[in-house]
Amino acid sequence: MVVSDNKGELISSKISSCFSQVVGQYHRLIVVSVQSTTRINFRQVAESTNSRYINLNLELSRLLLELTQKQRSLKAEGLLKQIIGNTDNQVIFLEHLEILFDASLQLDPLRCLQKLARDRTIVAVWSGDIENNHLIYASTGHPEYKSYPIDGFLVVKLEQPEANFSQ
Repeated sequence: MVVSDNKGELISSKISSCFSQVVGQYHRLIVVSVQSTTRINFRQVAESTNSRYINLNLELSRLLLELTQKQRSLKAEGLLKQIIGNTDNQVIFLEHLEILFDASLQLDPLRCLQKLARDRTIVAVWSGDIENNHLIYASTGHPEYKSYPIDGFLVVKLEQPEANFSQ
């Protein structure tokens, strides 16, 4: 299901209203689709909803730093669980997901997010687009290109930056 952005509604209110919609779902995943030109301070949005904010690129790269390439691909998914598991928050915002698309880690980014969203609500900030009811990351032909049908998770599409949360 895709929820489109309504101009004038605060982003934190829009996203927090989705929390109750995913409570009974198998995967409590909310994907926030934003264009690369949209600037929103998701750390502030997370704080305003009493949620935890994680910069996934930063946290996962720190843990992968001292591992060999082979160890990275073998341990990356477990390290994601470790990062998420270090909190009591029931809602976690994950931003800067680009590391999940690194081909050398051999991860399926959406499947990883869905697994993380089994025990708590995950709000994943997806830098991509929605086309033909598919969540898109990167351009066709790009090594990190992914296209996923929107099924079994909630998508919130944000197109306009909001004044209260702009950087």
